[in-house]
Amino acid sequence: MAEEAFSIDKRPLRDLLQQVEDGRAQLPEFQRGWVWPYPNIASLLASISLGYPLGTLMTLRAGGDVRFKYRPIEGATLPGPREPESLVLDGQQRLTSLFQSLKLDRPVATQDVRKQAVSGWFYVDMRKVLDGFTDREDAIRFLPASRKVVNFRSEVQIDLSTREKEYEALFFPLNSVLNSDDWEEGFEEYWDDDRAMRRLWKDFDKAFIKPFILYHVPVIELGKATERQAVCQVFEKVNTGGVTLTVFELLTATYAADEFDLRDHWERVCRAAWQAPEYRILREVSNTDFLQAVTLLATYRRRVAEAAHVTEEDRLPRVGCKRKDMLALSLKDYEEHAPAVVEGFKKAAKFLHQQHFFDTKFLPYGTQLIPLAAVLAAAGNTAEPAGAQRKLARWYWCGVFGELYGGSTETRFSQDLPDVVEWIRGSDQEPRTVTAAQFAPGRLLTLRTRQSAAYKGIYALLLKAGAADWRTGEPVKVTDYFDEAVDIHHIFPKAWCEQNGFKPEIYNSIVNKTPLTARTNRIIGSQAPSAYLAQLAKTAEIGPEDLDAHVRTHVAGPVLMRADDFDGFFSARKAALLAAISGEMGKAILTDAESDADAAWES
Repeated sequence: MAEEAFSIDKRPLRDLLQQVEDGRAQLPEFQRGWVWPYPNIASLLASISLGYPLGTLMTLRAGGDVRFKYRPIEGATLPGPREPESLVLDGQQRLTSLFQSLKLDRPVATQDVRKQAVSGWFYVDMRKVLDGFTDREDAIRFLPASRKVVNFRSEVQIDLSTREKEYEALFFPLNSVLNSDDWEEGFEEYWDDDRAMRRLWKDFDKAFIKPFILYHVPVIELGKATERQAVCQVFEKVNTGGVTLTVFELLTATYAADEFDLRDHWERVCRAAWQAPEYRILREVSNTDFLQAVTLLATYRRRVAEAAHVTEEDRLPRVGCKRKDMLALSLKDYEEHAPAVVEGFKKAAKFLHQQHFFDTKFLPYGTQLIPLAAVLAAAGNTAEPAGAQRKLARWYWCGVFGELYGGSTETRFSQDLPDVVEWIRGSDQEPRTVTAAQFAPGRLLTLRTRQSAAYKGIYALLLKAGAADWRTGEPVKVTDYFDEAVDIHHIFPKAWCEQNGFKPEIYNSIVNKTPLTARTNRIIGSQAPSAYLAQLAKTAEIGPEDLDAHVRTHVAGPVLMRADDFDGFFSARKAALLAAISGEMGKAILTDAESDADAAWES
């Protein structure tokens, strides 16, 4: 932010509310809706009547290079289109509450404590203001839109439906507090200039009305030269509602200034492109994920274009998709690169199907979809040959089994895109994700639940190996697998392992688990493998050799299972799974001893 990027001053409350009414002060489109319940509003009104501070408002001076779509503050009805002079960044809830309760001649549309929609009017009991012991907040009442309060027998307890009834009950309407002359005149006429009532009005005016008239609000105003990233950051730092402003919301407001509806484009064009069942793996791709991929592609293509006439590496624009990069994405860049990214995500779904990932439930990393889609968008047809697909698969599996996409990932994304695209196009340099990935054999023993990426990856490998139902011999169907007719179960049953003294950390590991149909698992029960294999063969009306062939599709040894040799089975299957992982990663897996030695050397 530049010099004199903001100013601080105190402004009369009545002037601020007048700016809301005539449209000089409005909201940027990215601001969320007004949600304050009426007890919060009553508390705010009480605080102002006592001269207590309500906190600082923050606005952005309009008319700068960074443009946002804007809208009036809720309740304000402008006579026609009006360019705002300032946009409210912080203080929306307070300013809207005050505007609706103090300036509008219609019921305030708010919520009750259960967040149910209600509407009504704010009044203050004049006698309670002046009695010297009633808490000010208790003196303020919220009445229904009818201005009548009834009990459970429908008997009217309070009726303020006419001005005369307000005067008689000594209840002052808050929407007259900033212009009370007419109400005062009617009040004195109703009480026929009664001396006691004139004194009551004078005391009430001093104790309650004057604080509103004299009230000033501190306002920090950001200059019109404030950058978009700074607006976003400031909004999140000061927003008292704790609302996180997403990049998508901010860009939606920015693009709307050029009559482009980003939200509609995302829903109607982008996400709609992958609604068919074969794209179900994409159903959790968010609008921010999509923007991240578009930003990656835009910055990559910009770097490639600059590289044609700039030789110094450090002078080339960076590839990136961090928040600041996304906020810098122009509408022109978005419109240029979004179509390729839509196709990139569709190609990513096809690629993942080929790797036997069919549903988000078993997708190792949703985040890895972002660079995958960007790579496929950037590489275009060069990613289609078998050799290119093998390289792409190797990079993907290294990310999965190296478990490299679980933390902060933006830097890895920015490395992946140029690394993988250049590798696919013939570079001898392996991507940094490939060189960094390591899988320690001991990790198999700690993979016990679906929460880890490597666990999900191993089950995709089993499907890829052709895992068949042990009873029918049919390959595990995608529809069966994800309709949960197939689930993950122990090969040596848990009860059998417990009875034979094996440790839970061993028998609950992924080495002793595989996808089985519910019916097959019911036959297995808690029996020893030797017993249930015989029963399965009998039920399936097949010989032992055929059943053994079915078992082998799960990278499992039927001979050791028939011997109930858990230790031998476990060791053999662990080795087979490590070989399969090594094959997908395209690199040797160090033994546990070698891994420990490497760690010691590096330390």
